[in-house]
Parts: sequence; C-alpha cells; structure tokens
Amino acid sequence: MNRKRATRLSLDLLRGFRSAARHLSFTRAAQDLFVTQSAISREIKTLEEQLGQPLFRRVNRTLQLTPAGEGLYRIADETLTQLDAEVERITGASKVVAVTTTTGLASLWLAPRLQRFNRAHPGIDVRVVASNDKPNLERDQLDIAIRFVQAGDDLPESEPLFQAQLFPICSPALANDKLHPIKTPADLAHHVRLDYESMRDGRRLSLWDFWFDKMKIPHVKPASTLQFPQYDQLVSAAIEGSGVGISVLPHTAQHLHQKALCVPFGMEAVALLGVFYIIRRTDVAGREAVEAFVDWLWSEVRRDAELAPASVSARSGRRAPARKPRSISERRNAR
Repeated sequence: MNRKRATRLSLDLLRGFRSAARHLSFTRAAQDLFVTQSAISREIKTLEEQLGQPLFRRVNRTLQLTPAGEGLYRIADETLTQLDAEVERITGASKVVAVTTTTGLASLWLAPRLQRFNRAHPGIDVRVVASNDKPNLERDQLDIAIRFVQAGDDLPESEPLFQAQLFPICSPALANDKLHPIKTPADLAHHVRLDYESMRDGRRLSLWDFWFDKMKIPHVKPASTLQFPQYDQLVSAAIEGSGVGISVLPHTAQHLHQKALCVPFGMEAVALLGVFYIIRRTDVAGREAVEAFVDWLWSEVRRDAELAPASVSARSGRRAPARKPRSISERRNAR
C-alpha cells in the first residue's frame, strides 16, 4: 500500500508566512525579517507549492488569508511562539523587551528614565512602541503594554501599576504673575487654557472638562484656548509659560520635582482619573528580561511616590507599594 509522504516545512518558510499573515503585507513582513519583499514572495510561493493550495488571495488590492492560510497561521504562530520561548529559556538568549504605551507616557515618563534601566541591566535591550491605539501584543510581537484601563475591561494577564491623577499645572512664573496671579479656578478667566482632547467611547473628551466635572465646580471660560493633538506638546507649552494646562500624574512627576511646573490651586484640586495597568503577553511570564523590566517599572513608581509633593500623596491617598505584587506566574502557582 502506497502512503503519501508527509510534507516537511522549513522553519524559515513558516516564519516568513507567519509575518506576512500577521501584517497581511509582504512589504511589512520583509521589514520585520530584514529581507527583501521578493524573498518573502518566493517563500510564500514555495510554501503554497509544497502544500498544494493557496494561502493568500487579493481582494480589492488588499491581501487576505484563504481558509487554508488561516488554519496554517493559527498553528504556525502558536508553534513558533512556543519554540522561540523554549529556546530562549534554554539558552537565556532573549535579552530584548518590547513595550508599548501611550505617546504621552512614553515621551514624558518612560523615555527620560530608561537610562536608569540601561545602567541597571546593560545586557537587556528595550524596544518602545508609542501608540494610543488599543494594543494587540500577540500580533505586534510586544511583551508588555502599559495602558490606562477603564472599569469593566477584561484584563486576564495584568496588574495595576499606578493611579493617574489630574490637576491644573503651569510654570511658577505664570502662577505668580504680577497682574493676574493664579490662586483659584476663577483666575483661569484671565489666562490661556492649554487643552488636550482624547477619544473615549467614540466621543471627544477634554481633560479640562473632565477635571471640572470631577471637582464639581463651574466651568470657567478662559481668556483663550490652545488645543494640542499630543499630550506632551501641552506639557511643553505649560513649561514655557504659554498658559495653564492639566497634569496627568505620573506623566509630569519629574517636571514637578524639578520645579519646571507647579500646582497653582494646591492639592485640593486633584481629581482621580483612573488606573494604568501592566498588561503582559500570555507567554512571557517568567522570562528573565521581562521580569527585570517589570521589577524596574515598580521601582520607578516607588521613586515617584517618594519625590511627589507631599500634598499630592496626601490628597490622593497615593502610596508607594510596600513590595511588588506577585507575578502572574507566581499567582498561578499559588492556585
């Protein structure tokens, strides 16, 4: 009885296919794998010839997976992820942490302090992806996300990192302006308001509107408004004395500590915005480089708590964690 010989697929072909399927783009797959687009095309063609059926189809100039492609992608992605993780565990070779967070937190909080992580862990490389889009850690090959999370969101592989606090900020010089010093919210009527709008549940949300509502005080019409598309631009304008902005702590922790910014209304004007979480990809718990980065994040949160103005901590109830919470893998083992 003749039996059909099983087709053996090379790992290189599967890696090329997985990247192309993940991005639905041969160009982006080539960029990911540092090869030419023609090389990816040849690999996909070879794979399709070996399997005897197409894996991709083009519809209105967009690339889509065929049913066979979808099935192969699920298996290939799971298998290659497990294989890479095991090789990394055995050899200790993985020394790269890929982390994504919002553009504001990346530029104002994370990037300025990464040098401390590099000094503590010189053998670990960090790749930062700054985006306000909802992350897909598996698709984008990211290890960790630091994201603001609303109540009710399902976060199976997460732990709270810090609570975001909202309050007005400005330069010390503007707060002590001789003609119109800023002491109460009513004084905003004489100054430029620096504002940033974010999208939430399909609608635009002004940080100032959110603060006024949370504080349950009447909205004050400013002398004029400067609107910014990115939060770090608002902070830069506040430091330069261009107007009164809204702080999201811990984004501005260093600026407050260095007295580049001040809190004109005092800490009776703090509103709690929500919680930022550490969200891990499901297969990275326990990986040495990832655990080192998470430990470092917690050390930075404790450092911020120690440097924060006493009135901030007192008003918000914010405290430095006595110790880092157990890791996800530790919690699983305890069950």
